[in-house]
Amino acid sequence: MLDPQGLYAWDPTGLTEAQEVVGEPGGAGLVMLYHFEGFIDAGETGGQIVEALLDHGPRTTVARFDADRLIDYRARRPVMTFRRDHWASYDTPRLELRLLRDDTGTPFLLLAGPEPDVEWERFTAAVLEIVERLGVRLSVGFHGIPMGVPHTRPVGLTPHGNRLDLTPVRDTPFDEAQVPGSAASLLELRLAESGHDVLGFAAHVPHYVARSTYPDAALTVIDSITAATGLVLPETTRALRKDAHRVQEEIERQLAEGDGELIAVVRGLEQQYDAVAGAETRGSLVAEPAELPSAEELGEVFERFLAERESGDGGADDAGGSRP
Repeated sequence: MLDPQGLYAWDPTGLTEAQEVVGEPGGAGLVMLYHFEGFIDAGETGGQIVEALLDHGPRTTVARFDADRLIDYRARRPVMTFRRDHWASYDTPRLELRLLRDDTGTPFLLLAGPEPDVEWERFTAAVLEIVERLGVRLSVGFHGIPMGVPHTRPVGLTPHGNRLDLTPVRDTPFDEAQVPGSAASLLELRLAESGHDVLGFAAHVPHYVARSTYPDAALTVIDSITAATGLVLPETTRALRKDAHRVQEEIERQLAEGDGELIAVVRGLEQQYDAVAGAETRGSLVAEPAELPSAEELGEVFERFLAERESGDGGADDAGGSRP
């Protein structure tokens, strides 16, 4: 494997600031949050969190990864703007490590940008170098996954990593599964193998809104990050809470204007959720047999619902996470 340092470059000002923070007396080490665009992110869960964090408070770039080496531009073509008779701008892909501060002034790191298309092992080795140089005490990843859950119930979470003691959410609907890999998943694996503390959160997003922005999922993940790390992020969550209320109202409006089959699907999911989880339990989604539509019928209803939303006035944002 080639030298991982060839994949990134330190920003001198940002590195100095980060090292000063690390060297402060009584410092407990930095938390690093990370999310990469391109893998499953139902409800734009991770994307919303990154955007909200970057929108509130100053941030300093600490390191930049080489997008030309890591990104397949023909698979994910960057946007360019053409103005009358010339190319005016180019939306440069940026995979960067930034230093931010929470609402109490506590510093933390955010690694975000497009998921690398190539050189995953070299990329994870590079991040491991950064983690060790900056004294990162805990790395936390997050995203959303589409699940057979109703929007009328609390958002469930699947926590993972080697520091599950930092989260009260322990139940999971999964035992063992083989799934397509991601750079974020490999990063978590390699960090844990190297003895570094790492934690991840996958929010359960209702199938039928998985391709739309779903702020409730982002809020649930932020609450879990706060509990696990001690970061204080009310400014980050304020706008998301307003959006969550709007989105819930829009979903209810769409349901009220929709057909009876879709309403039956949601009610069936509610019954299944309640049969397993009860009033206080989140996470387990393996219910006793219930009278629900078949997988094909669910798929047809979900596709029709999404198509109606996309052809309408936009409602609760049409851009979103991955198709279930």
